[in-house]
Amino acid sequence: MKTNMLSGKNALTLVAISMTSLMFGLEISSVPVVLPALERQLGGSFTELQWLMNAYTLACTTVLMATGTLADRYGRKRLYIISIVLFGLASLACGLAGTIGLLIAGRFLQGLGGGAMLICQIAVLSHQFREGKGRALAFGIWGIVFGAGLGFGPIIGSFIMAVADWKWVFLVHVIVSVLALIAVAAGVEESRDAGSKGLNLPGMILLSLAVFAFTFFITQGAEIGFTSGAGMATLAAAAGCLWLFRRTEKRTAYPLFDLSVFRIRPFSGALLGSMGMNFSFWPFMIYFPMYFQQALGYDVVTSGWCLLAYTLPTLLVPPLAERLSLRFHAGVIIPLGMVTIGLGFFWMRFAMGADAGGWQSILPGALLGGIGLGLTNTPVTNTTTQFLPGDKAGMASGIDMSARLITLAINIALMGMILIAGIYSHLAAALPGTAQSAELYRLSKTIASGSAAEGAALPSLSPTGPLYKQALIHGFEWVTLYAAVGATLLAALSYWVFAKGRKDTPPSAAWR
Repeated sequence: MKTNMLSGKNALTLVAISMTSLMFGLEISSVPVVLPALERQLGGSFTELQWLMNAYTLACTTVLMATGTLADRYGRKRLYIISIVLFGLASLACGLAGTIGLLIAGRFLQGLGGGAMLICQIAVLSHQFREGKGRALAFGIWGIVFGAGLGFGPIIGSFIMAVADWKWVFLVHVIVSVLALIAVAAGVEESRDAGSKGLNLPGMILLSLAVFAFTFFITQGAEIGFTSGAGMATLAAAAGCLWLFRRTEKRTAYPLFDLSVFRIRPFSGALLGSMGMNFSFWPFMIYFPMYFQQALGYDVVTSGWCLLAYTLPTLLVPPLAERLSLRFHAGVIIPLGMVTIGLGFFWMRFAMGADAGGWQSILPGALLGGIGLGLTNTPVTNTTTQFLPGDKAGMASGIDMSARLITLAINIALMGMILIAGIYSHLAAALPGTAQSAELYRLSKTIASGSAAEGAALPSLSPTGPLYKQALIHGFEWVTLYAAVGATLLAALSYWVFAKGRKDTPPSAAWR
């Protein structure tokens, strides 16, 4: 393995995985750039544009566990090829869509293909790169490319818009999908769980419906009302499907996944790392550009360059993180990474409150956050698949990515609510008795969206006014504090879980 690690089929496998992981990340982070063009050219409303973003994440989350089981039982290479074909065809449909409704449908199909593609990537990596150093290098490369897709998506999307139009943000994936299929066919080895004898189809459908309903409730709750009839019905549907799933799992001879895996301490400790990243770093990336543009007044290009301090370390640190995991153990590196993320957010929290809260004061915190993410990301994925039997790689990666995307969806919604609450708190303190509570809340939501908050009752709240900026910064102070505390607490919990399971973990010398 040492001499052939990056030759022949292994090299082609890494090329294929790099291309598909890049596509997956780009479809999350590059699409926001084209939303204004879609609003103009396709006449999309604000709600429809929200659906355009959420359809991809909802579909991804829905298929994760089902794909892991199907890949284990019917072949990871086979499912990988199917997922790439679906993603490429859905991208073509998005690029050719003439209405916002067709584009949303295409995005949902893209999410189905993307979620399945992501699970197959990790399962293939886990099967084809099994030894310590080779495995560390392979997951390090995957982490760099995956981070590049997410971190540089806005810049890449802006470049495509500058030289072409919005359609090519989707159509470029058709070309990449064809190239990836060639590399998969030539390089990826077929693998499956030889002990599989059946499939719990009802359980697979029930779990997918439960995840879809719960994610829908979290992401759309603000629109439909969390306590409204529709909101409560959605939550009840999620709970009901989950209850039926558990009953089905207990009665079937072919359960979808084995709950006993959570007793494996390294697996559970790494899973807490998945949650920690998505309590802090990734959901904040949705809101960070607003801080630069609305609170600091930077233009889009300048904001993009400032964001590099946040995203660039996620590309450079993963290889170092894997080497450190080999030497010191993932049970140390993963909590260390989350603590570093927490320190970065604590720094940004206090820098935002300073008078000179420009990019210079934010920069150290952003760098710390990116370094922490780079230390955490690939060791988490490597560890969740390493401590389960090889024939369960699909299930392990499905649980890992389900934890990531579900907590991501939850925390995108929570950060938005906290941002509004922080803005509201500042306005209520600055304008006592000036406006009714409902009016202040409406204005807080308007400011949180980055729009003008002018009105007859509160003319001082123009986007260029000091109160607008101060209220927005106060909201971001709340959000960064939430992220800092969440990452730090999950780091402590992860370290405790790892420490309790040291007797189940091979020494680092065995990992080399």
